[in-house]
Amino acid sequence: QVNLVESGGGSVQAGGSLKLSCEVSKNIGDHCLAWFRQGPGKEREWVGSLYQRRTVGFYAMPVLGRFYMSRDTINNILTLEMMSLKIEDTGMYYCAAVAQDSCDRDTSYTYWGQGTQVTVSS
Repeated sequence: QVNLVESGGGSVQAGGSLKLSCEVSKNIGDHCLAWFRQGPGKEREWVGSLYQRRTVGFYAMPVLGRFYMSRDTINNILTLEMMSLKIEDTGMYYCAAVAQDSCDRDTSYTYWGQGTQVTVSS
């Protein structure tokens, strides 16, 4: 069993930045990791993935060039740095993990966190 705990959410003005963290209970290097989000009245959408042996993530078009994922294998922490935030980035952000090399929006993730709320205002 792997537990995921997100933190770092909050309220920020449009154009600002936030850094989310996802603490992975164990073996972060053995998993493909991803972030998802769900805005008010919207379906959950994939934000990006970080493959098991990669340091460069893959991102959804709406966040490409603004969001960056990284992995700290010593402390078992997945980070999502978000810049130039837009009102439409508002939502609950979830990290997810699966014990395989690669993952994307269509992957069946084994582990999910409880989420952290991000609110972007004008």
